[in-house]
Amino acid sequence: MTPEEYVEAVLDLVERIPPGRVMSYGAVADALADRSGRNSARLVGSIMARYGSAVSWHRVVTSTGRLPPGHEVRARALLRAEHTPLRGDRVDIAVAGWTPDPEDVTQPIT
Repeated sequence: MTPEEYVEAVLDLVERIPPGRVMSYGAVADALADRSGRNSARLVGSIMARYGSAVSWHRVVTSTGRLPPGHEVRARALLRAEHTPLRGDRVDIAVAGWTPDPEDVTQPIT
């Protein structure tokens, strides 16, 4: 998978996260690891920072549920509108965490 294809795969997966649910940067990387040969939460974070504005960026949080750095206020508003379970200033990952079906990771969005 080329770097450009990996960017597309990350954005495709993020777009599949249902309203009210979230994935961590690491969970996105893990979900794509077998297909891409890459497994870096930091790389996913970099991709989201550069290209994520066209997808549901607010549904990607840290592994502890912290909202996207520098965008906490807007992300919190978007997540609240989707009734995402929050615990204080973080997403309740135990309740809101989402794992895609394996087929969702291998099939492009049509």
